[in-house]
Amino acid sequence: MTASRHFVLAAGGTGGHMVPAAALAAELTRRGHRVALVSDARGVRFPGLFDGIQMHVLPAGRFQVGRPQGWASAAREMWRGRAMARELYRTFQPAAVIGFGGYPAFPALLAAFADRIPTAVHEQNAVLGRVNRLVAGRVSAIATAYPDVERLKPSLAGKVHLVGNPVRDAVLALRDRPYPLLEEDGIFRVLVTGGSQGASVLSRVVPDGLAMLPVAFRRRLQVTHQARIEDIDAARAKYAELSIAADLATYLPDMPGELAWAHLVIARAGASTVAELTAAGRPAILVPYPSAADDHQTANAEEITRAGGARTIDEEDFTPVELAKQVQKLGLDPGALANAAARARSVGRPHATRDLADLVESLGAPFARLPVAAPKPTRREAFA
Repeated sequence: MTASRHFVLAAGGTGGHMVPAAALAAELTRRGHRVALVSDARGVRFPGLFDGIQMHVLPAGRFQVGRPQGWASAAREMWRGRAMARELYRTFQPAAVIGFGGYPAFPALLAAFADRIPTAVHEQNAVLGRVNRLVAGRVSAIATAYPDVERLKPSLAGKVHLVGNPVRDAVLALRDRPYPLLEEDGIFRVLVTGGSQGASVLSRVVPDGLAMLPVAFRRRLQVTHQARIEDIDAARAKYAELSIAADLATYLPDMPGELAWAHLVIARAGASTVAELTAAGRPAILVPYPSAADDHQTANAEEITRAGGARTIDEEDFTPVELAKQVQKLGLDPGALANAAARARSVGRPHATRDLADLVESLGAPFARLPVAAPKPTRREAFA
């Protein structure tokens, strides 16, 4: 049995960073370790992800490209966050600190470097994120979700470990279930999702695109559509006008359940979305978000598209006509859909959480070599 250790996970407060961090936290806890989370105010408010886990908020300035006037203030915030993290480490004694990207992870990693604590970063996207680029040369290990990661220097190849993107157990369970049977005249189920915040372009294009399908095919459709709150009423009205059966919501609480019955997914290409599609084995039409940093969603879509599990359409080319053409090619051929599902599944990495936890456990000694110091009361309040 592995000796119990303490680990600090540091992640920016968006779903793309927090979901894999939560999966690792749960796995490390199952193995008997203690885990603390460092994030921002958004991250510690994610419902249900980190139940029973210590959570700390650290200041972390953001260095915005094109706004150098704010860099001095950002640097001061980073340095203050670093000092607070070092104080946390003196009492918590982490064996390693793991960063998941986002500016809130930066001061936690800087503190670990100063205290000579082993470190690793996990990169969810197919392009190395800005914070991970800043620290890549100094961390002990780099865990990646894709075999090819842009902006990752070849000189760092010796510390790179391909593990994949952790997904929820409920999504992983779909891997052992067959692709849903699609009968020739049966219901054709389409799931439309733009990620945690929805996507306006999907609400504008998808209803009109589905309306261009042959009448007999259109009558078979059953659509579940996640839409932004400002788009949902118009999208609902459009589906009703076009006589397409559709259920709309701003949030889908049971995404694994939605994926379970979906024959086709129309979605953005966020890291978590692609990981779930490949874990479950679901064919998709992907529309990468063009404003994503370093165009990482386009890079995320490349592996599943190259394998034949998805078709990628650039947003500028994402028209009702193009969508109807792609849906018809897939939807009128159950064999093509099932083949695409199998190809999506073929690039899934179902052991991502296990492999990431194994990597983390391999770092450092059972406990960090820091002197235990009493906490400073005047600073403890900042961890609230």
